[in-house]
Amino acid sequence: MSQQPAPNATAPQDVPPPESATPDAEPDAPHLDFQGTTPYEDYVRASVLTHLQHPLSDDPGEMVFLVTTQVMELWFTVIVHEWRTAAQALREDDLPTAMAALKRSTWELESLNSSWKPLAHLTPGQFNAYRSALGDGSGFQSAMYRRMEFLLGEKSASMLVPHRGAPRVHAELEKALTEPSLYDEVLRFLARRGFAVPAAVLDRDPALRYAPDPGVERVWQEIYSGPGPREDELIRLGEALTEVAELVWRWRNDHLVATRRAMGAKTGTGGSAGVAWLEKRATKNVFPELWTARSHV
Repeated sequence: MSQQPAPNATAPQDVPPPESATPDAEPDAPHLDFQGTTPYEDYVRASVLTHLQHPLSDDPGEMVFLVTTQVMELWFTVIVHEWRTAAQALREDDLPTAMAALKRSTWELESLNSSWKPLAHLTPGQFNAYRSALGDGSGFQSAMYRRMEFLLGEKSASMLVPHRGAPRVHAELEKALTEPSLYDEVLRFLARRGFAVPAAVLDRDPALRYAPDPGVERVWQEIYSGPGPREDELIRLGEALTEVAELVWRWRNDHLVATRRAMGAKTGTGGSAGVAWLEKRATKNVFPELWTARSHV
């Protein structure tokens, strides 16, 4: 006599298989089902970023030029954020926060400089295949890069002119022009720490390009020659700034070399002097007294 199933028992064939039994299921798979867009998309906005590329020529090499340039703009943006953070922290005498922002910016500058690699070996023929698509466009017209330069003390009111047709961008640049640079804030910080930063430097018009001063050189000489704990933390500040300055110099030189390879000494896009303009820029030191003071230590 066959045994009957217990009351209310479910027959084996009626039990739904566990989720892990489906052919493509993975036991540790992340949550995959979202209402609307994914949280990643909501945060990163990847679908916006990856649909901003609109090449203007039929040459397949233009895509990497366009994307690389856009990536550079993103790095400019985050580096400006870091240097503004450092400047604000120095205004508040918060050296640890300033140092952390400067250190982050050096890693970001290294990534920015690496952005030249996809373009560093362009031949003139390869660049000419899509150069005409750029029209009068040129990197010196980048508003965010200009804000980087202004924070370094490379002020120039004439560099606002290309942006007169974009009121918001023009207003942001005008504000950046008239604000103290990162180096201005460093020198004011050192003055509050008791160092003899010349009054002419502290009271200078921040909208003007910074010019080296022998009194500032003596301040850095004193800091780098000092044996005490006060000097030690300021030497670390000086070295962080020197690292920034070196990476900016490398950026300018990498730009120069890439341009030489791609177009030689021809006139640059946007009417600039091309290589001649970049050569002039590459000879300038950022935070100049940090370099010259070393000769007297």
